Amino acid sequence: MIGRNTPLERSSASNRRSNGTSKSIGSPGKHAGMGRKGRPASPAGSLSTLEEQIVRKVLAVTQDFMDSPEFHKRGAARTIYKEHPEIGLPDVSWYRPLMDTATASRNTRTPKRGMTLVLTADQERTLFLKFNYARFMISRIQSKLDGRLPDMETKQEILAWNATATQYREQIAETNLALVLAMAKRTRMSEIDFGDLVSEGNMALMRSVDKFDCERGFKFSTYACRAILKAFSRHGMKMTRYRQRFPAEFDPAFEKSDHLATTRATHDQECADEVKHIVLNNDADLSDVELAVIEHRFGLGTDAEEPIRKTLTLEQVGQIIGVTKERVRQIQNKALAKIKCALEEVAPPGSPAVTAN
Repeated sequence: MIGRNTPLERSSASNRRSNGTSKSIGSPGKHAGMGRKGRPASPAGSLSTLEEQIVRKVLAVTQDFMDSPEFHKRGAARTIYKEHPEIGLPDVSWYRPLMDTATASRNTRTPKRGMTLVLTADQERTLFLKFNYARFMISRIQSKLDGRLPDMETKQEILAWNATATQYREQIAETNLALVLAMAKRTRMSEIDFGDLVSEGNMALMRSVDKFDCERGFKFSTYACRAILKAFSRHGMKMTRYRQRFPAEFDPAFEKSDHLATTRATHDQECADEVKHIVLNNDADLSDVELAVIEHRFGLGTDAEEPIRKTLTLEQVGQIIGVTKERVRQIQNKALAKIKCALEEVAPPGSPAVTAN
């Protein structure tokens, strides 16, 4: 539960460990900085590299928050973190396997009511108060520093409040994940991938968590739905402009290299030229009948004026030389064997030219 790791709880624990030294309520304490998983911070007097980066990142940007009158009351931290009841963490185990199938189809059913946590208006207000009070405390620390470098105790305090804000921000977003899925299914944008649409909705949901003011009395879903739909609309207009600028449709063939096909075609052409050279020069010692069969069957011409002829069938060649088509086949096979022997003399066995033939 998040309530076991709030700045107020860490402050109380730190005060109990100290030797009677009292600290103001709401200070995370010297040894604060616990993460969501309950991991302890670095030893007192030192910070890890990651923690130093977090501190610099937090101080680099002015912390934004939604103000509330309760933040300025006496004992605000005790009231917000102690007196308000803790809200159970949502179960988001359904989300990942659901999205694995939802990216391919929009016909995915939204999770049942029992699988999601539905918050009341008071519970939502409690979560947002705890979330924004942590950001309020970071903003107050930034104002006190006024550009100066923080000491070790201030760094620990910044880490504690930042961890608390991050925890409640994630809890609110995870509680409303089903809202994004429902809005994405309702949107009529068939040309946009469903997974991209859900991603845009999730980012809009996170921005809504940061900008929602619970003091106005509205439900968070009322504010977030409009923000998510506007994000879908902006994404649709962006994709429309992109298609207008690049009208060509995606062709998977463009993503593949034709180097292998080109190399293979070049190799086949070189082998064919070598075989043609052997036939035209009669380097295989073919008889006149064998030479005539090869020339007619494969469209090779010995004359310079007619280097290419029309290929003929076995029966057509047999009619020309006066034999049956079976005899033509035998003559052809014998001639091809001679050509292969001549080719092996030119290229050693196992070479690409011989293997291809």
